[in-house]
Amino acid sequence: MNQIAPPEPQPAIVVTGASSGIGREFARVAAGEGAYLLLTGRSQEALAELVVELAARGARAVSVPLDLCDPDAGERIEAALHEHGLYCDVLVNSAGYGLYGPAAELDRAQQLGMLDVNARALTDLTLRLLPGMLARRRGGVINVGSLSAYFPGPNMALYYATKAYVRSFSDALHAEVAGTGVTVTGVNPGPVRTDFFRRSNAHVSHMSKLVARLDAAHVAKAGWRAFKAGRREVIPSLTHRMMALGAKVAPRAWTLWLSGLLLRRRED
Repeated sequence: MNQIAPPEPQPAIVVTGASSGIGREFARVAAGEGAYLLLTGRSQEALAELVVELAARGARAVSVPLDLCDPDAGERIEAALHEHGLYCDVLVNSAGYGLYGPAAELDRAQQLGMLDVNARALTDLTLRLLPGMLARRRGGVINVGSLSAYFPGPNMALYYATKAYVRSFSDALHAEVAGTGVTVTGVNPGPVRTDFFRRSNAHVSHMSKLVARLDAAHVAKAGWRAFKAGRREVIPSLTHRMMALGAKVAPRAWTLWLSGLLLRRRED
């Protein structure tokens, strides 16, 4: 008796942090690629709404609500891909959060959780899924970092440090995969109009008032274009590109002074 072979796995775009902000906008941009979408985030309700929205546009999407702080998050994402007959063609690491205040005063567990989400989970997913991309000689990784990767961040020390890690990791991987058909692109925007400042409590800083914010959809579109063009990095604003250039050439003491000034509480 002839057995029917199981269907071949289909390519999918995996987006973390898709329940809000830049991740949500990346999902909307990626939906236009015609590929299956696997969306992760902490809000089951927000993910379900996004799946319905994308389905109305003809996109195929499935949601996997989870917290990337969980040590088994990477395994659960791999299992969800397998369950739906998918493989990861493009990984968009967009999940992340920040905390505002002196490192010695902030909750230690919350700060370590920030390391888990911003750095460890991003690294875990990349290391899990990148080998398959290299074997297929296609696809790649988009890592959403931040302009803060170029500066030290008094009052947001761990957040800025995690973004510096993401930038360094992305740059190195971009060089490692050159010529393989796989691309790794870092997206490093300045402040974006999302709930980040409120959730991190950074809305009390001078930065929340003095530095212009970008639209999340603009950031996602610029990041996707840069990835498709095979670029190593994109900073989706001329003003923010000039700030990054200044951070590269200025003495470290100057960048520390500037970021410390911007991240000072306004009532101080």
